[in-house]
Amino acid sequence: MRPIDVSEILDIAAYERERKNLRPRIMALKDRRRIRLGDQMSMLFENRDTVRYQIQEMMRIERIVEPDAIRHEVDTYNELIPGRNELSASLFIEYETPQEREVWLRALLGLEHHVGMEVAGRIVKARFDTRQIASDRLSSVQYIKFPLDDEQVRRWKEGARIFVDHPRYQAEHVLTREQLEELARDFED
Repeated sequence: MRPIDVSEILDIAAYERERKNLRPRIMALKDRRRIRLGDQMSMLFENRDTVRYQIQEMMRIERIVEPDAIRHEVDTYNELIPGRNELSASLFIEYETPQEREVWLRALLGLEHHVGMEVAGRIVKARFDTRQIASDRLSSVQYIKFPLDDEQVRRWKEGARIFVDHPRYQAEHVLTREQLEELARDFED
């Protein structure tokens, strides 16, 4: 999938005008690309549209207008765009209170070895961005990628499941036909 180019990013004023029409479409897209993994985790599978939206929202919220700062946002978020035969997701660890988060973000250390996807009868372990993992705790948002081989991509629509098998947290989700079709678009770009 082609990365976002700075030329695709609107200035804040132009984005404000477009936002009211864009936001409902992107929220619907995110809903189709969000996978629940038990009660405390979810994954949002990223693509060019979700990443471009996130860049624009960061510029809006943080009032980013300087070209170098915009370039930095684009470069940072482009890391979320999947490569060839790859799916990319933001994994959210969702505990309601700060106290629960503090406990569980420590208890879930090692999570990077316990998230995977099964496609075409074979397991693909998630590749985590290790910058989100400290020695004593996780970040509540993890960036992960699933590198698939040609056969797994070819057989994608036959079915896939995502799982977490951490000793302190287990969950799995079998992708629906609609989810398989939505994510299959990532292999076309």
